Amino acid sequence: MAVAFQTPKLHLKNNKLVLQIPFADRELAKHIPGYKWDAIEKAWTYPTRPEVLEEIKRFFPHVLIDWEAYNAVEQIADRERTARRLKDEADMIEVEMPVLVKPFEHQKKAFAIGTMLPNVAYLMEMGCGKSLTAVATAGHRYKFNGLRRVLVVCPFSVVPVWPREFADYAAFPTEVITLNGSSAQKAATLQSWTAPEDTLQVAVINYESTWRIEAELKTWIQGGMIICDESQRIKTPGASQSKALHRIGAVASYRLILSGTPVTQSPLDFFSQYKFLDPQIFGTSFTAFKARYAVFGGFENRQIVGYRNMNELVQKAHSIAFRVTKAEALDLPDETTQSRYVELSRDTKRVYEEIKREAIAELTNGTITAPNVLTKLLRLSQVTGGFVTDEDGTIHQVGTDKFDVFRETMGDLLEAGKKVVVFARFIEEIRAITRFLDDSNIGYRYIMGEVGQSERGEAVQAFQTLPEVRVFVAQIATAGLGITLTAADTAIFYSMDFSLANHEQAKARIHRIGQKFPVTYIYLLGAGTVDEQIFKALKDKKNIADTVVDRWREFM
Repeated sequence: MAVAFQTPKLHLKNNKLVLQIPFADRELAKHIPGYKWDAIEKAWTYPTRPEVLEEIKRFFPHVLIDWEAYNAVEQIADRERTARRLKDEADMIEVEMPVLVKPFEHQKKAFAIGTMLPNVAYLMEMGCGKSLTAVATAGHRYKFNGLRRVLVVCPFSVVPVWPREFADYAAFPTEVITLNGSSAQKAATLQSWTAPEDTLQVAVINYESTWRIEAELKTWIQGGMIICDESQRIKTPGASQSKALHRIGAVASYRLILSGTPVTQSPLDFFSQYKFLDPQIFGTSFTAFKARYAVFGGFENRQIVGYRNMNELVQKAHSIAFRVTKAEALDLPDETTQSRYVELSRDTKRVYEEIKREAIAELTNGTITAPNVLTKLLRLSQVTGGFVTDEDGTIHQVGTDKFDVFRETMGDLLEAGKKVVVFARFIEEIRAITRFLDDSNIGYRYIMGEVGQSERGEAVQAFQTLPEVRVFVAQIATAGLGITLTAADTAIFYSMDFSLANHEQAKARIHRIGQKFPVTYIYLLGAGTVDEQIFKALKDKKNIADTVVDRWREFM
């Protein structure tokens, strides 16, 4: 039976390249990246990409190309040529970023690329300022493209951080809310939220909640911008949150992913993140993607035993990405500070407020001395970490709010291949942390008061030299002096004591001779609690004991 056509034809439909070929040429069609069979069109569809068009012309040299298809590919190629030029320029062009602080040169370059591309990946290592660059990009879209709504999707522990990022950086009017409570409450908040017409609305939600209110999110963000922070959270194509983001992203006009570690398990991690970001890069078929970049073997030839075409994969991923590490960002300061704010649960907050009321009453009616005030602050600080000590000295756990954020933060760092130092003040916190590391089979060493001097040296040596020892847990007052922990360039302060000297000495364990990279300090702070006041005082180089008598109400 004669076929309906003999000459291959290529046209554009629904922003995809549609290739019509004789049935006999079907195996050739599968050699072109991103292929997918469209049963309705009875044709092969491909991403609208320059390299795809070149492959089609190579396999089908006589193909008739519709002008609209050719023009769509050329527009993409032109944008990416401009982005490559910006990356390669030695002397960065001056760009005006709508932020309240002076950006670094690598942030300017990333921003310039982000304004050229509707969808972009900021693959910037922790400490390189992804958030500021993302805020600036949203601000540019607000000022020049009419953007009015932004949805930020991030890990649960980072949700409270984003309102502060916009408050600290945005040089344009914003109104930022976090979506909390039940799914019904989150949906109701979105549906009832109104803001002034000249204000950029920013909603922040955690990944696990997206698929539960997918319909409401799609309605709200139609034509807006989505920022996926720590986008490796959607690297699994079949996960509910990944599939939801793919669908929600399809209705947004602008998409942005942020990650320092987009690949944590295999190069195939790129597919799902880029299916959200821009499905034109790798297509929408994971089967075709694996066939192109994975090598199969083992039982029935179904196991992935290797990878191929890696240069092509990286080139495609980087065509709409800006990548920088801390080592490459030479304009970065030696030290970077990040705050992770922890929202206390109702039960933890109730205990905290009760202790605070008692402390204020006693201090108001009694003699105010530094030791007296510090004792009250000590109990409040202990509660934010999840524990409380009764009058008889018995310690009870009152919540896991800060620990939950710690566990998520630690998971991200370890997945990124980091070694990490954890500082904490209270013994109960250290025991909870080490139990978690034991249960998770994560190699670690620790130092606190009960650990002898010879054991401390062995612990430090193991952390510094053994790849399998990933974490070092240290009590601030005990491990602040005389040890070197430069195998890590990242430290988490689970809690802080009141001594400026102890705090500076703890930081100096990783920021010292032998450290090859800029260092990052991550502070876990109970939102609206004494943690914030202690952190501010230490950051301002103030010794808390010298100021609490006059400022005790501020600390409370």
